[in-house]
Amino acid sequence: MMEHVEKHFLASDMIKDVVIGMADGLTVPFALAAGLSGTLSNSDLVVVAGFAEIAAGSIAMGLGGYLAARTDREHYMAELARERFEIVAYPDIEREEVAEILRAWHLPEPAVTAAVDAISNDPDLWVDFMMKHELGLEKPEAKRARNSSLTIGISYIVGGIIPLSPYILIDQSDIALITSSVVTLIALFVFGYVKGRFTGSKPFKSALQTMLVGGLAAGFAFMISSWIS
Repeated sequence: MMEHVEKHFLASDMIKDVVIGMADGLTVPFALAAGLSGTLSNSDLVVVAGFAEIAAGSIAMGLGGYLAARTDREHYMAELARERFEIVAYPDIEREEVAEILRAWHLPEPAVTAAVDAISNDPDLWVDFMMKHELGLEKPEAKRARNSSLTIGISYIVGGIIPLSPYILIDQSDIALITSSVVTLIALFVFGYVKGRFTGSKPFKSALQTMLVGGLAAGFAFMISSWIS
C-alpha cells in the first residue's frame, strides 16, 4: 500500500514578514534608482539617495510591522478578556454558541451535547475553543512585535541592496541602470519563485507576477523622472 503523505502549507509569521520586507525592498529602491538615472549621470548621487531610502524604508516598514503585531496582540487580549467574562456571566448563551459551531460541523445531536458538556467543564478549553472557532483568532507569540519589526526591516535592507549594488560598482548611471535592471529582475523572479514555493501557489506564476510588478514600478519611475527633466 502506498504511504499517504499530506502536504499543507503553514506559512510562519517569519516567512510572511520576509516576503513583505523583501518585496518592498526589491521594488522601491529599484524604482527610485531607475527614476534618478533619468536625471543624473553620476552613480554616486544615486547611491547616496538609494541608501537614504533604504534606511528610511527599513525603519518605516519595521515600525509598521511592529505596530501591526502589537495591534493584533492587543486585539487578541481584549477579546480573550471578553470571552472569559462571558462564559461566567452568560454560560447558557455561550454553551449554545458552542453547540451551534458543532452543529455546523454536522455532528449528531448526542455528540454535540456531550462535546458541549466536556468543553464547558474546562474554562480554559472553553475560552480557547471560542477564540479559535467563534472569533477565528490564534494566540500571537509574545515576542511577535519585536521579531516582526526586525525581520521586515532586515529583509527590506537585503532586498534594497540588490538593485543598488550596480550603482556602487559602476560610475556611469546609464550602464548601472541596465545592469541593475537585469540583476533586479532576476532577483525578483527568483524571489517570486521561492515565495510561490513557500506559499503553496504556482512558483512560475508567482515569479512572473513579482518580476512584472517590480519592472513596471521601475519603468514608470524612470519615465516620470525623464519627463520632468
